Amino acid sequence: MRVVTLLGDSITAGFGLPSRDALPVRLEEALSDLGTNVRVRSAGVSGDTSASGLARVDFSVQDDTDLCVVALGGNDLLQGIEPAAMRSNLAALLDRLANRKIPVLLAGMRAPPSYGRYAEEFDAVFVDLARSRRLDFYPFLLEGVALDSRLNQADGIHPNARGVEIIALGLAPVVIEALGRSAPP
Repeated sequence: MRVVTLLGDSITAGFGLPSRDALPVRLEEALSDLGTNVRVRSAGVSGDTSASGLARVDFSVQDDTDLCVVALGGNDLLQGIEPAAMRSNLAALLDRLANRKIPVLLAGMRAPPSYGRYAEEFDAVFVDLARSRRLDFYPFLLEGVALDSRLNQADGIHPNARGVEIIALGLAPVVIEALGRSAPP
């Protein structure tokens, strides 16, 4: 069975949800519903920034990983970390995975447009890294969920069970495509 590892923060860890509603479980179900038998492994840690992910990538992403979904950046945004620092952290993290020959699907984050120049620089990090490294790319992990009170927990940041379901349904076809490109010969 192929393994997909979700390296991320509280969204991939399932913050505030029963484990059955966490993204790894729901993504595995969505992949199964599309006829793909894959084990989805959680490597999400609440509060992680790109720097935290970089610090733990070597032990959090096991060698049997066929595809690593890198879903970091939300906490960098919340903490106002400079986009250049986030870019450097993510680039180093991607280098470590590339050196281990683990294919990556980069899941982006987006800053609110009201953040002005910061938002432009922040958003560009994901697009630029995906393009320059020719990575599979899911532009916005929270697509269709962000800022919708019906799909988020009371904090307005973390998706509720329905929000996670929407994320899983959007992400699953992209994961399947990425796995197809990374299939062993």
